[in-house]
Amino acid sequence: MLTVAVEKLKDYIDQPLGTSEWVVIDQDRINAFADVTIDHQFIHVDIEKAKATPFGKTIAHGYLSLSLVSHFLEQCGILPEGTVMAINYGSDKVRFLQPVTVDSKVRGHGTLLEVTEKSPGQYLVKTGISVEIEGQEKPALVAEILSMFFVQ
Repeated sequence: MLTVAVEKLKDYIDQPLGTSEWVVIDQDRINAFADVTIDHQFIHVDIEKAKATPFGKTIAHGYLSLSLVSHFLEQCGILPEGTVMAINYGSDKVRFLQPVTVDSKVRGHGTLLEVTEKSPGQYLVKTGISVEIEGQEKPALVAEILSMFFVQ
């Protein structure tokens, strides 16, 4: 993660922030996510039934891919110097563009989009993230993620 002085944050708007490491989306991860979210739709967990779909195998939940964004932003996001706490503030936009099939690798690419000082020491940061699937031209998803940073 790139650490930047608060007064320099806006200098990074529309600049790429980097790329995260790859994460493997294996069947164990998909099954665990299905258990946690109580979403056991066959396309995610039934290997035999999924073979008969256009994907030919199981696919990750879209929200599994989205849930990895926090992890990716730790590697390809931006952090104001002096941050004592950061919280997820939501998303302005999320689009699922392509399913992630089992045993694919995904990673994130971050770009700073906006910085707003909401009150003294509190900065709302909007980061664009694209989740790439190894070997695929189209990303799994694109999103605009909001984070609130509390800075001393």
